[in-house]
Amino acid sequence: MKTLHKRAISAVAVALLAGVASTAVFAEEAAAPEVSPVSANVTVASSYIYRGITQTNNKPAIQGGFDYAHESGFYIGNWNSSISWISDAYNSTSNTNGPTKSAPSTSAPVEMDFYAGYKKEFIGEGFASDFGVLQYYYPTTGLGGVQTKAWVTANPSMRQTSGVNPSTTELYAAQNFTFGPTTGFFKFSYAVSNLFGIQNSQGSFYPDLTANYDTGAYGITLNAHVGYQYVPNNVVTTTALAGAGNGGTWNLSYADWKLGLTKDFGGGLSGTAYYTGTSAQKVGSTYVYATPNGGNAGRGNAVVALTKTF
Repeated sequence: MKTLHKRAISAVAVALLAGVASTAVFAEEAAAPEVSPVSANVTVASSYIYRGITQTNNKPAIQGGFDYAHESGFYIGNWNSSISWISDAYNSTSNTNGPTKSAPSTSAPVEMDFYAGYKKEFIGEGFASDFGVLQYYYPTTGLGGVQTKAWVTANPSMRQTSGVNPSTTELYAAQNFTFGPTTGFFKFSYAVSNLFGIQNSQGSFYPDLTANYDTGAYGITLNAHVGYQYVPNNVVTTTALAGAGNGGTWNLSYADWKLGLTKDFGGGLSGTAYYTGTSAQKVGSTYVYATPNGGNAGRGNAVVALTKTF
């Protein structure tokens, strides 16, 4: 009788424990939040470098955006950053030659990127293919034809101060890859408009390769990137004009590279530090991509940034 009683009690206990366990599992599953298709991010960076060229004259930038990703693979988003390169180009102290010299009323303090595309793992898990369109929009005031067309043709460094709208439309295709702890992508971008205000630059393209290696230690990932910005009609031979010392063969195309690391602090917070550089050239005493004081906008640069993702 005692044995039966003990067995009965044991059976009830097991049933109760099983019920409690299943209820706990069910409660845990029910409490698990769904992954939101909408995400946001904000970044503070020591400088905004894009394709190897400083967009803020090597000064800090505040950045942020929103993304919506549908389970079908469709996505749409917006990203923004403070910039100075447009007003820098028009107000540059190095822009002292030619029929006209400067346009101090030119203002374009922000870059606004709008993009949409479709991303799907057609090849296999970890190998997503990505196709989309990207619109770089620069709200600009006071933009004018500072240099005449003849001057720009003779002096290619002024192709970005010819009054061409800097807003740019690119189509892109990318193939992502995953090999163990190594991830990355190969991407090809093609400009269907003029590229960033460069006169007669429709058809510019930019292939680039990015690879990331998860070290598995302290949340650190190593990052590497290389790309090549091709600009059509980019090789022009000139003689020095107005004593500027800018005679020679100009080439607006260049390669860029980046090496760095990313640290995941958890909770959507991450930091990055990297070094970047380009092959952007100098002709005579003038850089093809110049800062306001005539320096090299594509020089080697160390950048640190902190990003919070929501």
